[in-house]
Amino acid sequence: MSSKASADGPEDVGTSDRELVHYSSFSSTHISLKQPIWRRAAQSTRSAWLRFSDWCIEWTPFALVCCYWPTVTAIFVMCSSQAIEVFYYFYMIVNLYIAAVSAFESFLALTPVREARKAAIKFNKTDINLRKDAGDDLPYMELVMVAYLPNEKDIVEQQIMYALEELQYPSHKLRISLVYNTPKPIEPLESQLRQLEREWTQLRVVKVPKSTSKAENLNYFLSLPYTGNSEYIGIFDTDHLPHPHNPRWAAERFKKDKCDIVQGRCVVYNTKESFLSKMIAIEFDKIYAIAHPGRSRLVGFGLFCGSNGWWRADALRDIRMKENMLTEDIDSALRAYGSGYKAVHDLNVVSYELAPTSVRAFWKQRMRWTQGWTQASINHLPLLWKNPPEGKGKRDIHERNGLFSLLFLRELSYYFVSQHTCLILSFIITGWPHNVGGLVKLIWFQYPLAEWFFILVILALIATLYCTDLVRSEFTSWWYMIAFSIIYTPYLIVQSCMGLYGHAREITKYTKWNPTERK
Repeated sequence: MSSKASADGPEDVGTSDRELVHYSSFSSTHISLKQPIWRRAAQSTRSAWLRFSDWCIEWTPFALVCCYWPTVTAIFVMCSSQAIEVFYYFYMIVNLYIAAVSAFESFLALTPVREARKAAIKFNKTDINLRKDAGDDLPYMELVMVAYLPNEKDIVEQQIMYALEELQYPSHKLRISLVYNTPKPIEPLESQLRQLEREWTQLRVVKVPKSTSKAENLNYFLSLPYTGNSEYIGIFDTDHLPHPHNPRWAAERFKKDKCDIVQGRCVVYNTKESFLSKMIAIEFDKIYAIAHPGRSRLVGFGLFCGSNGWWRADALRDIRMKENMLTEDIDSALRAYGSGYKAVHDLNVVSYELAPTSVRAFWKQRMRWTQGWTQASINHLPLLWKNPPEGKGKRDIHERNGLFSLLFLRELSYYFVSQHTCLILSFIITGWPHNVGGLVKLIWFQYPLAEWFFILVILALIATLYCTDLVRSEFTSWWYMIAFSIIYTPYLIVQSCMGLYGHAREITKYTKWNPTERK
């Protein structure tokens, strides 16, 4: 999932429309001291008001979320015992439903996992170096690396050289394009990039003028005349290292399925840098190798996820990217689905990426994703009752159920998890336990049938983790799995808090994008 910045950086960069007004107003107070004093006073007042307004927008979501938790907990404390019992069973049923769906998706994912392994084994036996073959039967591909240059200035050259030297695809049929934006010139790096372009005919370097987002970079690139030669275009963040056979697997999947989008698997490889990156690696294995392909089989459609996604070129030009969306990738994926384009998930189309290594970077990244998903869900909720354009079939009940879960229940889940947590807090407040056994009984076994709910949820979690272990990457281990299992419940609570925060930001029309730190 991507942000409005094409990559992540240590500082807030880019300027929203509101900030542009603020900066221009502020600077106007310094234009001339010869202006009438009343005009200077008015400009200073307006500038101060805009700064105060920006401060309110920045901190109002935080205040709303801080008020939410004690308020909901207090409501449960004051509820009758009969009402509390109803709430308890409701949240336990919701938890069981979510866990059961996750386990069922994991089970469904085993088929594409087996198919991907068989295809990989068969391909490895051929021992073909596709860079040396003519490859007349292969399509023309274009791998686009999208970068916010100040953020990727330390790695961009090595990423380009990796793509040029390691990707095993006929060089005359694969073009590598770096599409970047930067608020200020960065030398000698930009000159070095131009030199690389002159040395490698396979490479194009495109600087996008006046761009502040990944969406603007891609839209500008798609408007260039020479991009019309490629049949398929792959979108990658610059921190990604595509597997050497990534383009070949994508090309084969396009030929096999006659699809419009092939979304690959993203694997976190910097697991040695921090405990957080280890946990994100397990999470990504669960999402990209189990949840996405399993859900695709369950509901009948897949989605483009932002990076390591290959598009049929004319489909991408038709959909393009909306520059006013925080997660333009999810928006484009849903618009593509709404227009009748078909997306599939392929586990052999692998790309390796960097995970955030600090809590601050993780928070900034996930807050963008959360609010961006909220924006996209609101905009595309009509997909529930609409059909694709004429001639592209109708949505069946499985697709509509999938959309309902993806666009509606997923947003409500933040409230289910947070309110269940508040309910448990109310138990502790009203019936303070005197020992560990009392605390365990208070939280999980307070009502009849609670034991069965607990056992079934645990079994569903174990099944999901077992399926995840079958496909976990070489950068993870069983110890990571155990640690992830232990922190999974607290992580869901944190995730629900992020969801509430994202909703509050959307209510207050918070539009400032904050890049994640990249180290």
